[in-house]
Amino acid sequence: MPIDHPLDRPVWTALRTRQAGIAVGDGRAVRFAPDYGLFAAAADGSAESLGALGALVPAGGGVAVVEAVAPGAVPGLGAEARHLWQMIAPELTAAGPAPEFEIVDLVETDAAQMLALATLTEPGPFFGRTHQLGDFVGVKDAQGALIAMAGERMKPVGFTEVSGVCTHPDHRGRGLAGALMRVVAGRILARGETPFLHSYAHNKGAIALYQSLGFSLRREMSMTVLSRP
Repeated sequence: MPIDHPLDRPVWTALRTRQAGIAVGDGRAVRFAPDYGLFAAAADGSAESLGALGALVPAGGGVAVVEAVAPGAVPGLGAEARHLWQMIAPELTAAGPAPEFEIVDLVETDAAQMLALATLTEPGPFFGRTHQLGDFVGVKDAQGALIAMAGERMKPVGFTEVSGVCTHPDHRGRGLAGALMRVVAGRILARGETPFLHSYAHNKGAIALYQSLGFSLRREMSMTVLSRP
């Protein structure tokens, strides 16, 4: 599986570089430690590497492989392919009026609320330590309850993924997600990195929001969910 660009195989490049400290596996295959995420990758398409990838899948569980080219069949595992758009934003569009709500940095004491909001809204895989993958920002209501958030996930060299974007159903339609994403992506750009993200290709509403912020299609990707009965 040659790498023409770091984002062609973002899981592999992230876990073999900037996020190696939270990787499980070896030079044949790696995955995020289970408390952080379920993304995984094999070094290449050899039987040895695919076997090592399969060994990282627990009984009754699964991993997700996000790559430009779907991996080969892994013996003993089921596979479900999903079509993604990978989008990048070398720069953001001009910001509109300042939002009428306060955006705050989320900290460790917000972890339980972050997990609860992600469990309710299902923005993507979110586990007990996913919030530690990068900086997160959010909006809280008058009682201090978290109602929206956005943050960071995969970090290949030179890039950081915008992820964990979600809004409580009772507070949608207020522009919270877009404002939070603009803060997250702006901070990534300020560090000299390029923000990127993944969206299901059929999610036209989300894609339109991302495009309004300055994200554009880099390439189509495949997410293959590998599961063990």
